[in-house]
Amino acid sequence: MLYVTKGVSLDAIERLSFFAKLYQVDKQPDTGMWLLFITIFILCVITYNLGFARKIKWWQNIIIYVIMFFGCTLLTFLGAFLPVAESLIVTAIILGLYRYRLHKERKAGNV
Repeated sequence: MLYVTKGVSLDAIERLSFFAKLYQVDKQPDTGMWLLFITIFILCVITYNLGFARKIKWWQNIIIYVIMFFGCTLLTFLGAFLPVAESLIVTAIILGLYRYRLHKERKAGNV
């Protein structure tokens, strides 16, 4: 027996995340999911470069980006209903502000 609580919708279209609605995953699933995948991959690359990237050899970078590419496949499926891309945007903004502040501190000679 299925129990439905108050305020919880079982309609999948209402539960889509912002970017899934923006890319119309419900109406154009092929194009929408590819656009969502590209968005999540780009945001993952930006987040990685802002917060975690170090100077490493070029072949190590290729391995990291290939693994990230496959990892973003899972994130894309989750990102249809969960705010994955939105969380990556917030993460990129926070890391960008941190890097800017660190740059200002180093320029001033405080670090």
